Amino acid sequence: MNQSPSLIEQGISQQHLKTVSCANVLTLAYQSLGVIYGDLSTSPLYVYKTTFSGKLSLHENDEEIFGVFSFIFWTFTLIALFKYVFIVLSADDNGEGGTFALYSLLCRYAKLRILPNHQEMDEKLSTYATGSPGETRQSAAVKSFFEKHPKSQKCLLLFVLLGTCMAIGDSVLTPTISVLSAVSGVKLKIPNLHENYVVIIACIILVAIFSVQRYGTHRVAFIFAPISTAWLLSISSIGVYNTIKWNPRIVSALSPVYMYKFLRSTGVEGWVSLGGVVLSITGVETMFADLGHFSSLSIKVAFSFFVYPCLILAYMGEAAFLSKHHEDIQQSFYKAIPEPVFWPVFIVATFAAVVGSQAVISATFSIISQCCALDCFPRVKIIHTSSKIHGQIYIPEVNWMLMCLCLAVTIGLRDTNMMGHAYGLAVTSVMLVTTCLMTLVMTIVWKQRIITVLAFVVFFGSIELLYFSSCVYKVPEGGWIPILLSLTFMAVMYIWNYGTTKKHEFDVENKVSMDRIVSLGPSIGMVRVPGIGLVYSNLVTGVPAVFGHFVTNLPAFHKILVFVCVKSVQVPYVGEEERFVISRVGPKEYGMFRSVVRYGYRDVPREMYDFESRLVSAIVEFVETEPGLEEEEMSNVRRKKEECMEIMEAKEAGVAYILGHSYAKAKQSSSVLKKLAVNVVFAFMSTNCRGTDVVLNVPHTSLLEVGMVYYV
Repeated sequence: MNQSPSLIEQGISQQHLKTVSCANVLTLAYQSLGVIYGDLSTSPLYVYKTTFSGKLSLHENDEEIFGVFSFIFWTFTLIALFKYVFIVLSADDNGEGGTFALYSLLCRYAKLRILPNHQEMDEKLSTYATGSPGETRQSAAVKSFFEKHPKSQKCLLLFVLLGTCMAIGDSVLTPTISVLSAVSGVKLKIPNLHENYVVIIACIILVAIFSVQRYGTHRVAFIFAPISTAWLLSISSIGVYNTIKWNPRIVSALSPVYMYKFLRSTGVEGWVSLGGVVLSITGVETMFADLGHFSSLSIKVAFSFFVYPCLILAYMGEAAFLSKHHEDIQQSFYKAIPEPVFWPVFIVATFAAVVGSQAVISATFSIISQCCALDCFPRVKIIHTSSKIHGQIYIPEVNWMLMCLCLAVTIGLRDTNMMGHAYGLAVTSVMLVTTCLMTLVMTIVWKQRIITVLAFVVFFGSIELLYFSSCVYKVPEGGWIPILLSLTFMAVMYIWNYGTTKKHEFDVENKVSMDRIVSLGPSIGMVRVPGIGLVYSNLVTGVPAVFGHFVTNLPAFHKILVFVCVKSVQVPYVGEEERFVISRVGPKEYGMFRSVVRYGYRDVPREMYDFESRLVSAIVEFVETEPGLEEEEMSNVRRKKEECMEIMEAKEAGVAYILGHSYAKAKQSSSVLKKLAVNVVFAFMSTNCRGTDVVLNVPHTSLLEVGMVYYV
């Protein structure tokens, strides 16, 4: 292969490029250990303990222990390695992963218009690619179903919100079970230590974890990867040691035959215990969710060649130890640690629990940010903790809410077994949601044959349903916690989405004709004052009712008027060059423009830095490039220059921000449930969430608020 001239001039060979590429992949793979695999790598702390917490008893032939390890190995191999690493990681949305990435792909390819202010021009974004236009019979049938049944689109949204809410519930349970499991090991060396003191120590660590969130992950992230690496190397080495010392025959449990023997001999109790086995793959969803921070290849390399073998060796060694120490089942992890290295491993385990907690907390901040972008969560304060690393954010309200929930679960349950039951239900629910969404992606986006799609959903779906059913059985023993949390968050998200959608529909139905307002100018004494007026609205066409309300009560507006719509689109990112879409409203002599400011669901609008200058520059550029009549080219150039000068002079005169301060109320004919949702819950959230002026960083000295009541 010939080298390009530019590469030859720089003295860079293709071989060197390949070396650099490999080095980058290995570097990202190493960094991912501390961000992605913290949760997954701490699972050995509590898997065997939770699995054998019920009525499942151990017999001398060790069939139960061999069967449980066989289940762990094949679950880890089939779900984590085959499903997530080999298949799900390929379903990225412009490099982004997670539930919202799958949902975004489906919305674009199936033409689902969940966001109310969608425009055809959004489909021309560089990140809005929808692949080849070819359709299969299956993909066309699914698209047709969604088009004919609009309620199915709502059901899909609810299904996605369910998975999202279960993931948020996961962020409450991960820190509690990881930290409490790690700290409880101290009781082996200090047997007289009361359980209350262990809980207090765990609570202190949890408070410390949440207290340092405001400083940002990047300040301490440099020690995350070494901690996770040391932890994985420690537990894998101990696993090899225990396997050789206690029972090398455990290697035979890699055979799937032992799973059959396990279920045959244990029956219902064996099926119920699978809720503990599934905890071995907690955190696999994080691999996909954090895909945007690393490359797909680096995550696959880290898992396949380091994380996977280390954890399998750790589980194997612990099973070998248990086969000779049945009485130590509830403290098997720390009991299996050789005496000389106990305290170093205990310290590393505590730090590893902190790293695992940090990973899911950061992921929750990203999830909430995406929900806000898609109008599925009340507006909250989003702080960028790093000026260099995109996506590292901190949300104070969510942080302290999670801390209170974690402390409540820790103090209320005090039992890692009950936490494990709750944790298992949350994990299996999220995996099932991902499997269902992947089935739609394979049909609509990848356009796979029906036999391939059915094989995927039947094979992986049946495995996950087996684990899900065993977790559902544990609902009275702690499984109710994620259900309660997810239903609460789902209610908040759905009511907020419903309220904002209804407000948008009200705006669309009550749009004002600009011709009518201007034609009324002489009769109501309307005048144009110097300056630029920015009227914020969710509308991408027409004039919002709030502006008509404004000019009716104060019959004057600015010489240059810009209707600004800040909206999200169904892509992860929007480039700065595609951010603004400028158009005219009415004839040129009106001096009115519309600016649509577009963000992706992964974009977090930073403070509207220098927004006025950027907006004015975009308008001036629009005026300069606006086409005109060829025969009047000279007069067009002169007119454009004059208009540009008028815009710049108006900017010098001052910029005013006109925002609607709206209140939504249910109509009198509405049902009691709707009145409760809109008049009470939605009104409470609207009052206590961050206002539009704060989100947009509008200067208070330039702010004009217009009060309106929306009857929905």
